[in-house]
Amino acid sequence: MSFQVPSSLESRVDELLTRYPERRSASLMVLHALQEHFGHISRDATLWIARKLGLAPINIHELVTFYPMFRQAPAGRNVFKVCRTLSCAMAGSHDLHAHLCGRLGLDPKDHALQTTPDGRCSVEFVECIAGCGTAPVMMCNEEFHEAVTSSRADELLGGCR
Repeated sequence: MSFQVPSSLESRVDELLTRYPERRSASLMVLHALQEHFGHISRDATLWIARKLGLAPINIHELVTFYPMFRQAPAGRNVFKVCRTLSCAMAGSHDLHAHLCGRLGLDPKDHALQTTPDGRCSVEFVECIAGCGTAPVMMCNEEFHEAVTSSRADELLGGCR
């Protein structure tokens, strides 16, 4: 396998493992560390983590596909995550997602991570991001935004240019 984890990152992972009574318990933290470094969790990264923790690759793949904060493909410099769960859907998150996609030239019918050709922005639908009372909600990178309208989404896009 050509996948390489830098020695500094592997040392960081080794240090993380010392904090948990069982290696498996460190799975999420190791995933975060690798995604922080590589920008996403590739198939090779999943295999590396599984070997490092002494687990079957499916055990890591299940985590990557379950939790919305993990990406399996590279994302743009600015990532817009639009909540699609019930409260947000009823408050217009599907329209918000379609609006963002339209502004960025992306397919509004594709709910997976999509990235503009220039790599500047990515848009994706995600499961609940805990703002049901102020729906629709979204995140722009690590910033949480509530009651997002199309005009507010345009402002956020403008800040990314």
